[in-house]
Order: sequence, then C-alpha cells, then structure tokens
Amino acid sequence: MNRFVLRQSLLLLLCATIWGVAFVAQSVGMDYVGPFTFNGIRSFIGVAVLLPYIKITDKLHSKKALDGGNQKSDKKTLIIGGICCGIALFVASTFQQFGVKYTTVGKAGFITAMYIILVPILGIFLKKKVGIRIWISVLIAVAGLYLLCMTEGFRLEMGDALVLICALCFSIHILVIDHFSPLVDGVRLSCVQFVVAGTLGCLCMFLFENPDITLILQAWKPILYAGAMSSGVAYTLQIVGQKGMNPTVASLIMSLESVISAIAGFILLKQSMSLREVMGCVIMFVAIILAQLPEKSKN
Repeated sequence: MNRFVLRQSLLLLLCATIWGVAFVAQSVGMDYVGPFTFNGIRSFIGVAVLLPYIKITDKLHSKKALDGGNQKSDKKTLIIGGICCGIALFVASTFQQFGVKYTTVGKAGFITAMYIILVPILGIFLKKKVGIRIWISVLIAVAGLYLLCMTEGFRLEMGDALVLICALCFSIHILVIDHFSPLVDGVRLSCVQFVVAGTLGCLCMFLFENPDITLILQAWKPILYAGAMSSGVAYTLQIVGQKGMNPTVASLIMSLESVISAIAGFILLKQSMSLREVMGCVIMFVAIILAQLPEKSKN
C-alpha cells in the first residue's frame, strides 16, 4: 500500500470513527426534536465549522492567482457538485432518521451499510471496474455486518424499507463525491453540500414540523456534536478521503462505522458485546484488509 492510499484510508477510517461515536448523539437528539429540525440545524452548524477554515486558507493562498476562465469553470463545477451532494445527503439522512423510528438500531445499521453492495452495483452502470477480490471483500463484510447487527431474525418491515432507500441514497452520494472530488476543492464542496442540505432541512422543518426553540436548546449538545463533528468534520473527511480512491473500497472502510459504534457502546456506555458481535467485527476488519491488499503487478 503506497503512502497516498494509506493516508486516504486513514482519513476515511477517522470519518467512520466519528460517525460511529455520533450515533449516540443522533439518537439522543431525536428525543427532543424532529428529523428535519435535527438535520437542518446540524447541517448549518457544519457550514459554520467550515467557513473559518475556508477564510483562513483563502488568505494564505491569496497571492496564488488562478486563471480567469478556469476559476469561472471551477466555481460552476463546485456549485453543481455541491447541489448534487447536498440533495443526496439530505434525502439519505431524512430516510435514515424516519426509518430508525420504525425499526431496531441493529437492523438500521445493517441495512444502511448495504451501500457497500449498492456502490459497486451502481458503479457498473458508470463503467467503474471492480475486481473479484473487492467483490469477495464486500461479501465477507456483509457477513460480518450481519453477525454484528442482526441479533434477531430478519423480516423486512416499513422502517427497514425506509432505511434501504437511505442506503441507496448514500450509495449515490458516494458516487457523486467520487465524480466531483477530483475536480474541486473538497472543503468547499462539503460546505456547499451542507448549505443545500441545511436549506432543504429547515424548509421541511417549517412545513412539516413545529420547531420549538426550548426543545432545540435542550438538545444543544447532541445537535452540536452531530453538526460540528459528524457533519462538519466527518463528511468533509469523506470528500477529501475519497479523492483518488476506488469508491467500493472507500465504502468498505466507511462501513466500519457499525463496528466502531459497537465498540464505542462497549467502552463508553459499558454495553456488553456477545461472541457473535465480536466475530462480526473481526470478519469486517478482515474484509477491509483484504480489499486493501495491493494487486499483483502484471509483467
């Protein structure tokens, strides 16, 4: 594994770690506010986190003049990419929040992580090649996820269907990022997507929910963590980390969110882990390592 792949993989692993720990914050926040309120506010907190960084980097690089034509083209690409990412993120997050209400946490985690299968399947239509070793890694990861998340029998219900749509939207989100991340600055792309997702979330908040400032303030800790860390930091790490990476391999690494969530529950909340769940974690780690092994060079 070369240094670039190692660096990108570590960024995606850090992204998965933040998402895994943030699941508790999302669950607690939903006890106070609706899904549109939660997602809308957290998205704009993500914008607030990224804007100072963008301003600072602008000042540091102010002396580096860009070609006028390229600058105009880059801005257009950034806006289009940000809108596409923002819409995909908003739809995926919304279906996830609603789906969690009607299904178990374990099933929601398992079905959401099915983007590790959906990404390479959708990638076929975009002419993205996936080697047999990666497919084997995906199947191994699915088996590990099943052991980790599915402690009870599997039966598809309404909440499961909503989360499955969420997984499809997250798959599209990953592929959209794969397309736009090499073309524009990753932090700016992330910022634009949060503006779009936050605007859609707040619009739906006023249309379909009754936002209460008192309840919002009571939920400030989980909303702040989800906005600053899960959105502002983690989704930005996803965009930066995916740059130059095979989207299927990237989705495998990010699916470790489920493993890290279980480990975080064990360490932080003193929740017990069964042998079945430990085996699921181990199998998923094996799948990630297999996917990262370098290809044999063809002479």
